[in-house]
Amino acid sequence: MTRNTAKRIAPCGSQNARRACFAATAGLLALVAGATPALAAEPDNDEDSASAFPNIYLDMRTNYFTVPPGTLALGFNNTLSLPALSSLSSVSGRGVTLDLPLTIDLNDRISVFGGVTGSTSKNDLSPWSSFDITTWNVGVQADVITQDDGWLPTVTVLSTLTKSASDGPLSSTNLTTVVEADRALDEDGTRGFLAGVQVMNTWIDSGLASVRPAVIGYLGAYYQGPDNWKLTGRAGVQSFGGANTTELVPFLPAGQPLFSLRSFTQPVLRFDLDRMDDNDNRLFGITAAIFWTPQPAFQFTLRTPLYLVRK
Repeated sequence: MTRNTAKRIAPCGSQNARRACFAATAGLLALVAGATPALAAEPDNDEDSASAFPNIYLDMRTNYFTVPPGTLALGFNNTLSLPALSSLSSVSGRGVTLDLPLTIDLNDRISVFGGVTGSTSKNDLSPWSSFDITTWNVGVQADVITQDDGWLPTVTVLSTLTKSASDGPLSSTNLTTVVEADRALDEDGTRGFLAGVQVMNTWIDSGLASVRPAVIGYLGAYYQGPDNWKLTGRAGVQSFGGANTTELVPFLPAGQPLFSLRSFTQPVLRFDLDRMDDNDNRLFGITAAIFWTPQPAFQFTLRTPLYLVRK
């Protein structure tokens, strides 16, 4: 999950429903921001002055991914849940995305973020495309339950709304929600166990195709050493309901076959190595993930947050 990221979610297929989704997300962000404690008006010293402001940083993530023929690259991915649907191909492909969400840690329990993602991709039959802004996103992450030396684990909810930056027959709206439980085994939270579920809903804005939900359930563990390097592993199962693309035939290039996006249930793995500071802020991170769709796809992520304000 980002800071370390069921009630059925109503579809946003129609224009009115999409507006309702956007309004609900904006309202949630406003509610969270309003609940933040007021900043100190006259801090006593420099340390108090620094602590009076929330963490503000550009959580820059550079992703490299490979995609098997005729599949969608699902799996663990919080900000950009799906590469552009137009990158679907009957041959294998690869791509690079750059996520630039401006993130504000309002306090130790709540963060909000919003930004854009740019991408470039290629397949076995075509060269690299130009780098373009492909999506924008907003989201919120909150610890709704904290362990606080009790028997309940810390429960974190991360919800991200992603929208295609340009209109077209394959532009989409995506809502990804992750609920993760963290049971720390020591007072400092340097080692523990994780359990979580991720639900990904995607709607094609034009209605020319439909993508059914993808759900991941997983277990994991983490360990943070005295030098503040933190290793986290997650292993789980992904279930994807498939997609219907029959309405796309008039928009496909001549001679290009229709994609077969079948349902599947397959394993998924993710490993994170992060460098933290003494206040548990991430300074640097590397993520490697493999997910079967049902053929294996890979994703590597380099996280280099750029802090404007850091406690």
